[in-house]
Amino acid sequence: MNDYVIRVLASPSDIDPQAWNALLAAQSEPSPFMRHEYLAAMHDSGSASPERGWTPQFVTLWRGDVLQAACALYLKDHSYGEYVFDWAWANAYEQHGLAYYPKAVVAVPFTPVPGARLLARDAQSRTLLVQGLVAVCREQELSSLHLLFGADADIAACTEAGLMLRHTVQFHWTNTRSSPNDTETGYTDFDAFLASLSHDKRKKIRQERRKVADAGVSFRCSRGTDISNADWDFFYRCYERTYREHGNPPYLTRDFFQRMADTLPEAWLLFVAERDGRPIATSLIALSTDEAQPLVAYGRYWGALERVDCLHFEACYYQPIAWCIAHGAARFEGGAQGEHKMARALMPVRTTSAHWLAHPSFADAVERFLEREGAGIENYMDHLEERSPFRAG
Repeated sequence: MNDYVIRVLASPSDIDPQAWNALLAAQSEPSPFMRHEYLAAMHDSGSASPERGWTPQFVTLWRGDVLQAACALYLKDHSYGEYVFDWAWANAYEQHGLAYYPKAVVAVPFTPVPGARLLARDAQSRTLLVQGLVAVCREQELSSLHLLFGADADIAACTEAGLMLRHTVQFHWTNTRSSPNDTETGYTDFDAFLASLSHDKRKKIRQERRKVADAGVSFRCSRGTDISNADWDFFYRCYERTYREHGNPPYLTRDFFQRMADTLPEAWLLFVAERDGRPIATSLIALSTDEAQPLVAYGRYWGALERVDCLHFEACYYQPIAWCIAHGAARFEGGAQGEHKMARALMPVRTTSAHWLAHPSFADAVERFLEREGAGIENYMDHLEERSPFRAG
């Protein structure tokens, strides 16, 4: 690597925030979840910590005193909070008397949002960073390396380094419609969006929205510093309750969201559902923060204290889509999994992760598995495209 040096840092606090964010801003696919403030809040709040199975080892590439590339690497002793499932791989290791954990993961904890993972000044630095990651894994005798939900440039660098690729499917809404001259423009309003859908899908959405309105539920939204402490408290009450109802403690602490309110407020949009003057549910949406890039919204968290038919659809899809149309957002990403999102015009998008396994025999077996799985994903995407909710022609 000539005059390049790899340094492994134990915490995002060991990295200059401005230098990190400057690298992020230089990427073609930045996201607010890779901002220094977001990652620092994950650690400082105790949400992602060694005690919870996330041991940070941020890998950085230096040339002299200049930070050339960096990524958020974690040593994991489980596979929770990743959304690219490798439990079968771990079981196969265990059945052969081998240790799968700890493994190395390049990802944002609990955040299955595609985007830049390898922050680099140029393609050469990105390639050197991948080589450095593999070297770190070999040196620490880790079973494997996994880069999750990478940007195109990340995947290209990983492919060049010989990592194996794995594809999954998410569902995203795009703010585009065909105009009479066949150019793509944004929807003028929610009715224009509905008009682009097939009759059955349009009718279903109107029925679902009417049920919420007839139940006496209305919405208000707040953005950034306009989200009050009381709203953040109520949001967390709903968020925590939703996790508890499913038998799990919440991944993120109340302190994490307080740190977001304090250090990265511009990245958040909160919808609050009210009935009879009382809040009953919330949905929290993340927003892109790079003004040089198109505005993107990300569906993140939801919770309710009362059950109202179709309230989840209204809070998590229709209110955010209406907001995106009104504010000219380019895209609304609905998060991991969920074919039901297609009925709300969130279309399938292929996402990609990259994997390296130290054990040659297991690497060969996983490569064969990924070839079969990849063919299945392509067939699945074709099947989903045939079920498009949009009007023909």
